[in-house]
Amino acid sequence: MALSEQAAAPTILEMRSITKEFPGVKALENVSLTVQAGEIHAICGENGAGKSTLMKVLSGVYPFGTYDGDIVYQGKVVRFRDIVASEAAGIVIIHQELALIPELSITENIFLGNEPRRFGVINWVEAKKRAIDLLARVGLEDDPDTQIKNIGVGKQQLVEIAKALNKNVKLLILDEPTAALNEADSQHLLDLILGLKGRGIASIMISHKLNEIEQIADSITIIRDGHTVETLNVKADGVDEDRIIRGMVGRVLENRFPERTGEIGEVFFEVKNWVVQHPLTNERMVVKDSSFTVRRGEVVGFAGLMGAGRTELAMSIFGRSYGTFISGELYKDGKRIYARNVSEAIDNGLAYVSEDRKALGLNLLDDIKDSVVAAKLHKIAPGQVINHVEEYNVAEAYRKSLRIKTPTVDEGVNKLSGGNQQKVVLAKWLFTDPDLLILDEPTRGIDVGAKTEIYGIIRDIAAQGKGVILISSELPELLGVSDRIYTIFEGTITNNLPASEATPETLLKSMTSAKKKVNN
Repeated sequence: MALSEQAAAPTILEMRSITKEFPGVKALENVSLTVQAGEIHAICGENGAGKSTLMKVLSGVYPFGTYDGDIVYQGKVVRFRDIVASEAAGIVIIHQELALIPELSITENIFLGNEPRRFGVINWVEAKKRAIDLLARVGLEDDPDTQIKNIGVGKQQLVEIAKALNKNVKLLILDEPTAALNEADSQHLLDLILGLKGRGIASIMISHKLNEIEQIADSITIIRDGHTVETLNVKADGVDEDRIIRGMVGRVLENRFPERTGEIGEVFFEVKNWVVQHPLTNERMVVKDSSFTVRRGEVVGFAGLMGAGRTELAMSIFGRSYGTFISGELYKDGKRIYARNVSEAIDNGLAYVSEDRKALGLNLLDDIKDSVVAAKLHKIAPGQVINHVEEYNVAEAYRKSLRIKTPTVDEGVNKLSGGNQQKVVLAKWLFTDPDLLILDEPTRGIDVGAKTEIYGIIRDIAAQGKGVILISSELPELLGVSDRIYTIFEGTITNNLPASEATPETLLKSMTSAKKKVNN
């Protein structure tokens, strides 16, 4: 659809002066949004700006009566009481945490609660036939009888879209749809969204990946601190990433990646000939004879496609938290160490920040102060009795130093934005006083402003003479923050490059080839 045609397209959605309050917090104040039929409309803003809250208002997760303002859909004021009502009208939301049941098949998930029936009995023959057609429309060739737990996250996103198409979607809402996807899966999903646009289906896309927004969006509405800042026409306004960032943070970010401030020292941590077996498949090695080093004051990046073995390597080093250990040695300051469980890993100065902060990094029922001290509780528990004053003081010190946005460390971590939750996870592991901090996708799902702050924290940690391992799917991030970068392919480390000599092209070549070019 050309831009001139888009301008003439009818309006499918207007959200007028939406205000939403929670106890003590005004999450949205007079936010307005207009979406044309058949357009891709992006919503950008920092974590906590109100993007997801606005979409929950639209989809009935927050029902009529819990907010002020009007929603006008297809020319009529609508008052959705729940998500069932919005879906019946053709509005379908796909949340960042996918609403699929792992133990059920693709077919069962697509039709869950909406199964085709014949004489009151579920017609599974018809369901499977329709599932095959829906999967073909989203470009997924898997057997519809496959259990969801046996397909990757990228394919699960496609199942969610197939599920939406089955509900005759007219307006599709996607909340961080590519946050957990590699570049190939992300591009496939973006192409699919463009294909839906060609069929007249409008999409609202929330994403922190500004390059993807710039690639496919027709319009962008920027929200900051619960207020609408502006709506941009991508082509007519000549929108680029810097322009979006300026609207999001209210200022120009001169340098997204901080400059090095410390000196790189000698090798202090070494992994030799590390081999790890898949936890379920004995004949499959997820880490194959891998060796690498880390110097004091150095940020070492690990690049690889999803499933290459980066996380498996990191978790297995950290107390053998993944798979079955087969062989290999760890050395610290020239002496062999043993990290046969998480306690031993922590005692040897290792720390690991998981890629899944909500499932593995935090207990969402805890408050901030409990979370910060959780990994090394005995530091504030002399005589096995917790010193609650010291606990509070420690958490408050990290709140200030890491600039965690919260009125008090007594606040529950589930109430924090993604970026601030990530800072709490960092505080938790910094409290253990590690010599080596392993960061697995530390900026996944957080906004550009919070990313810049996280990069600064990484550099500060390295400047203290500690070592940092950075695992990331974003090559610009690895190139901008790391000093050296290893590439990994199918469990094998294939290359080791100074970041100053690496390019996206050289990294991708080593990420997709088993040919080794490693010099530790």
